[in-house]
Amino acid sequence: MKRERNTKTIQGGKSQNKINESAKNIVCKTCFQAMLCTSREKALSEHAENKHNKTLKECFPDWAPPS
Repeated sequence: MKRERNTKTIQGGKSQNKINESAKNIVCKTCFQAMLCTSREKALSEHAENKHNKTLKECFPDWAPPS
């Protein structure tokens, strides 16, 4: 019975992986790495500085801080 319940929840389409993939809408313009839309300025600037030696605005020109 437990196996049947587990397969029903998997077939229901409630996969967290699909939800996470759809939430990645911030893209680095240098390497095209997708970031989660909930990423904060600190994480984005660390990516830009550590990976590319660029500023936040150079790698993520479309990003605006949440209000």
